[in-house]
Amino acid sequence: MAPRILLARHGQTEWSLLGRHTGRTDIPLLDEGRRGAKLLGERLHRAPWNGLAELEIRTSPLSRARETCEIAGFGERAEDWDALMEWDYGAYEGLTPARIQELRPGWLIWRDGVPEGETREQVSARADEVVEWARSAERDVLVFAHGHILRTIAARWLGEDLSFGARIRLDPTSLSVLGWAYGAPALERWNDTGHME
Repeated sequence: MAPRILLARHGQTEWSLLGRHTGRTDIPLLDEGRRGAKLLGERLHRAPWNGLAELEIRTSPLSRARETCEIAGFGERAEDWDALMEWDYGAYEGLTPARIQELRPGWLIWRDGVPEGETREQVSARADEVVEWARSAERDVLVFAHGHILRTIAARWLGEDLSFGARIRLDPTSLSVLGWAYGAPALERWNDTGHME
């Protein structure tokens, strides 16, 4: 069976709740984020996932992703990986999209990037590294990371430009699966938050 990537977005933080761009600022989880991580972990330890015993697991080293991974019950098995860190938003760190629109009308991160931060090409290259790693062995993998980098990984998995990420929303503590259909890369499951209901 061809390898898949299971994607877990970190739990809710104060900045994600407010819609502020949270790149490298290490914002902790809110109580709601910790609750979501616990529910996600419970889900992944029940059928059909059954604790994902054979999976290799990696996490962004930023505390909101690492803590989500730990609360979900995978902390001891997970390896920190800088490739999974969120987009470095540079001068736009901490700003909301509305505030950025005031400064730069018509701006779209997926098309325009950010000043003083990572370029679109740099983020795309990190996503390509994750995709290459996932496809390199005969086993599924699980990663804990952040909204924009996970959306970029999905775009690159599908062979699309990073800008495809603009069309695939991803909520906190969601579960997604990048897999295969008819021998081609596919979205098997996307933005699933059923464990939160």
